Amino acid sequence: MEVSDTKTCKGYAKPPWLFKGSALYQLHLVKAQTARTFIPKEFRLVEAFGYTLGGFFLAHYDDSPAGIFDELVVIAGIVWNPPTSCAWAARVLVSSHEACNHGRKEVGLPSQVAGFSKSTMGHSEKPRNKGSDFLNRIGIDTAFSSPKDHMDIHVTEIEGSATTDFCNINLATLPDSNSIDKWMGPAIKMSLPSFSGHTEYNPQILKYSCQIDCRVRAVEPAKVSKATQFALQAVEKASSLQSSSTSVESNIYSKEQSSARDRSISVLLSKPLLALEFNFLKMQVEAPTVVGNNSTNAGDS
Repeated sequence: MEVSDTKTCKGYAKPPWLFKGSALYQLHLVKAQTARTFIPKEFRLVEAFGYTLGGFFLAHYDDSPAGIFDELVVIAGIVWNPPTSCAWAARVLVSSHEACNHGRKEVGLPSQVAGFSKSTMGHSEKPRNKGSDFLNRIGIDTAFSSPKDHMDIHVTEIEGSATTDFCNINLATLPDSNSIDKWMGPAIKMSLPSFSGHTEYNPQILKYSCQIDCRVRAVEPAKVSKATQFALQAVEKASSLQSSSTSVESNIYSKEQSSARDRSISVLLSKPLLALEFNFLKMQVEAPTVVGNNSTNAGDS
């Protein structure tokens, strides 16, 4: 597990905040009924035939205000904000206490501290240049693997000394028999607007944007699975033991929190449509702005 010991936001100076690294942005068809459970009633969900566009953003930052850390953003869906639309995060898992605190208090994100355990399977066949793709840059292996090789990332939520299995992400490697540059994809610049807030740490509705500069290419979608039945039984047992010695308010295994976690996992388990690999990523996050005077008129801005 890779979790920073930092528990303050000292690394975050005045915005915008710059993050450098690599990422996998995967789009899924998410049931509108599931997405609505995360989104404030003031917003109108962008949907068609009972589905909206969600998915996840899996990133490794080797340079950021919080230093080196991993992040998994579960995207519930897209909400309408004329004349455009914005994403809504259902859950944000980060391997840094500093990034978690900043996300909660400054950006209004539903952030949780998490561990990212990584492993690879298969036999390395061909060396790759350092930083050439997402799989190498997240710190697992600097060797390129055969098409059947893959990497597993096991994500667990952390609260004090307690851990809860969240999901497993399996990333297949992609062979490149010719040129590395050929597989890196074109250089692009894009803006990803998002809504946030409506949490216990930041009850206001906020809007912010991420300005992205990177090389992008389409890749095979990652396979997401939930914890094994054995792991789930262990979590349930730990939950019953912990509940007898801690208050409901501080219990990570409370029914409400477990429900939100399960619904976030259901977003990850939905049908993938497209996976994009972002290399040489430079992401500039702008300061959030309050939408309207309060959350009740957020949908009118």
